[in-house]
Amino acid sequence: MTLALVFPTIDPVLIQIGPIAIRWYALAYVVGLVLGWRFIRHLARGRLPGLSARDADDLLIWCTLGVVLGGRLGYVLFYQPSYFFSHPGEIPLVWQGGMSFHGGLVGVVIAAVVFARVRHLAVLVVSDALACAVPIGLFFGRIANFINGELYGRASEAPWAMVFPGGGPAPRHPSQLYEAVLEGLVLFALLTMLVYRTRLGQRPGRLTGVFLIGYAVVRAIGELFREPDAFLGFIVSGVTMGQVLSLPMLALGLYLMLRHQAQTSAKTKT
Repeated sequence: MTLALVFPTIDPVLIQIGPIAIRWYALAYVVGLVLGWRFIRHLARGRLPGLSARDADDLLIWCTLGVVLGGRLGYVLFYQPSYFFSHPGEIPLVWQGGMSFHGGLVGVVIAAVVFARVRHLAVLVVSDALACAVPIGLFFGRIANFINGELYGRASEAPWAMVFPGGGPAPRHPSQLYEAVLEGLVLFALLTMLVYRTRLGQRPGRLTGVFLIGYAVVRAIGELFREPDAFLGFIVSGVTMGQVLSLPMLALGLYLMLRHQAQTSAKTKT
């Protein structure tokens, strides 16, 4: 008989006063956005030329809208389009769960581009700032997924496997925690090190490229342990939707890095 850790049952609702409920999931978004904003504000003091503290303040509002709208619409379109098209009234019910990181990323990209145009800033300078802050939100988001007992991993005999509510009797990988470490802590540490110990922050687009490549790689790794959504399953031959959606990110990240490398080589030759 395989031993398994006991899942620490935590009420998804942190505080409830009458009909008003504050959920861990919502708190994770708020904390991630606020800490990300503070970090960008810090980087604007010289680490990322071309961006001011005031720009960081206004960018928070734009990115909040991009994350929420993009994340929800991405989940609707990428994961359960037929269900939500049949139940359109449930699309705005974000508090019931169902957000897509890739959709949120698209929403933030659109918000960042429009913000940069309105404020007459370089788009890649704005995207570099966001790239450094996004792992903070990812970390808290994955912790919230764990608290909710959702997005659990595949069946496993690992000594740290857990039996998740709704996941059947089989012990499973706590894949949310794996992703919190990889997508959150590892990417944040990598980007922070590059900002403080290299000159990549002085080359617009490089930090964005590193984030895109890094996320695509760690998400692909995390998907090897995560149970595919029951309503979606594997796309083909063990490939998941998360891995498929990471491919465009990998391609764009490589393009940004190679583009800057080509520009550097051209300047050197001249």
